Amino acid sequence: MISKKMNKLVENSSIIRAMFEEGKRLSYIYGEENVFDFSLGNPNVQPPENIKKTIIDILSEESPNLVHGYMNNSGYEDVRNNIAKYINKNNELKLTANNIIMTCGAAGGLNIILKSLLNPDDEVITFAPFFGEYANYVDNFYGKLVIVKSQAETFQPDIQALEEGINEKTKAIIINSPNNPTGVVYSEKSIKDIAKVLEKKEREYGTSIFLISDEPYREIVYDDIEVPFILKMYKNSFIGYSYSKSLSLPGERIGYIAVNSEMDNFEDIIASLNVANRILGFVNAPSLFQRVVGRTLGEEVDVNIYKKNRDLLYNHLINLGFQCIKPEGAFYLFPKTLIEDDKKFAQIAKKYNILLVPGTAFGWPGYCRIAYCIGYDKIEKSLEAFTKLAEECRSI
Repeated sequence: MISKKMNKLVENSSIIRAMFEEGKRLSYIYGEENVFDFSLGNPNVQPPENIKKTIIDILSEESPNLVHGYMNNSGYEDVRNNIAKYINKNNELKLTANNIIMTCGAAGGLNIILKSLLNPDDEVITFAPFFGEYANYVDNFYGKLVIVKSQAETFQPDIQALEEGINEKTKAIIINSPNNPTGVVYSEKSIKDIAKVLEKKEREYGTSIFLISDEPYREIVYDDIEVPFILKMYKNSFIGYSYSKSLSLPGERIGYIAVNSEMDNFEDIIASLNVANRILGFVNAPSLFQRVVGRTLGEEVDVNIYKKNRDLLYNHLINLGFQCIKPEGAFYLFPKTLIEDDKKFAQIAKKYNILLVPGTAFGWPGYCRIAYCIGYDKIEKSLEAFTKLAEECRSI
């Protein structure tokens, strides 16, 4: 028998992954070209051409032991040093290799941060709507995820709700900007306001409260929007970064944590992150792709492809009467469903071979997430299906 805890997790397996599997089933029945799978944030844009060349160069030039061997738990020092310099150049900071931990993507990074910080029953706050796996990551280490609302009109953080949600058990806040599922970028004012509340509560409770920024979509932004860099705004801050989206490498599981040099107990935190990276089974971030990202800093996918997708689908949905904030980043639309029951809306959408994820999965019922990181031609073909979906919902 599996553990009771895992039995519960299996029963409540990710609705996003379930929709992805449903997409494969429908494709078998109706043909892939007739199924509009907007369920999973799996980038369709090709990695930059230089990535392939860099992989070949590394395998040709460097010794197998250097490319494939063990290294410091933090990752290769020269790679971490290059990343620190790149961050410094763009943000006027003074990070070194010691501030960087190479990780198995942002998910691996968040888990080693939480492993390092949480005692049983410590609380971690996040803003709804939020990436549902945060609940599992916190539960991995016997913490409690506390969900506070964002502002309904803008999906910016509700600062008053945050202040009311903090107590003596609060250990950390997780934010995600550009946000999954809304596509909203948290403004500089929002980040500064969060920092002020945390500083106030640290003084009130005599504790350290850590701000963890989950940033796999940092480079996927539109219309000259800038993503605030939290290490410049709050001392007890971490960034969990992934190259999954910026380089279209989700399957390679490569990312890093950047740690603020002014953080309370900095040396102990770094030591703990290194140990957590090993004992959780990651051991090291993938060695080859550490080398790859270390050589390709500044490379990005063509974001205009996603922007073109966004504009086509967003404009069509607005014309159909959907209410939706225009995404500033990431590659998701988060419209209000045309009927109150978002799960029923998703079931009706399946009649037209549209796969989307109910907002309930993100702690925000009455909405749905549409991942537009698919081919433009497929989105064009889906527009008629969305029209039929809207017509049926209006008749209910």
